[in-house]
Amino acid sequence: MSDDNNDLGPGEFIGRRGGDAVALVSGSVIAAVPEAKRAAEEARRELRFDFLDDRAVLELLRQRHLDEEGMFNAGFKHGVPLALVGFGAAVYWGGVAQYWETAASRNAYLAVAVAVVVIQFFFFVRSAMSHWGDPVRQNLRARAGKYREIAHLARRGGADVPAHYPHYGPYPFAATFRPEADDLEQSGSKGSDDRGHS
Repeated sequence: MSDDNNDLGPGEFIGRRGGDAVALVSGSVIAAVPEAKRAAEEARRELRFDFLDDRAVLELLRQRHLDEEGMFNAGFKHGVPLALVGFGAAVYWGGVAQYWETAASRNAYLAVAVAVVVIQFFFFVRSAMSHWGDPVRQNLRARAGKYREIAHLARRGGADVPAHYPHYGPYPFAATFRPEADDLEQSGSKGSDDRGHS
């Protein structure tokens, strides 16, 4: 994860991985558009999150930025080696190995190459599943995506919301809200608070 959020001023978040800091639009600005306010209230019941609470939304958007960086890093860490190994194995097969005289040598090369690529692919998929499939992260993405919809609705309704705010795209995948994960997270954080105060 990145330390980018440590350098932000009050009311700022990173809107895109590697991008500039963006100022949070106040919930009162969004709530001034009746349609956006209604959408925020409906989403609050559905996703158990107050989309008009500036402090909660700011934390959500900062966490979303860290999640986006985590997804990129996970894909880069295993995706690049997989692509390089797969490409190298294919090129070597096309330029050298297929012309070897004995079928046993060619078959041995294919077996080793396939095994290495499969192992790399396994690590890539495992990393992706652990990140994309994490239900707590999915809840974060679902809420961030819904906030984006609400902000765009407010802008279309005449609110002073910058174009493309909050300056990141929607999550097309792995953004399903999971109430059971939210319950576990809430009870876990509440338990730690209780222990901290005892």
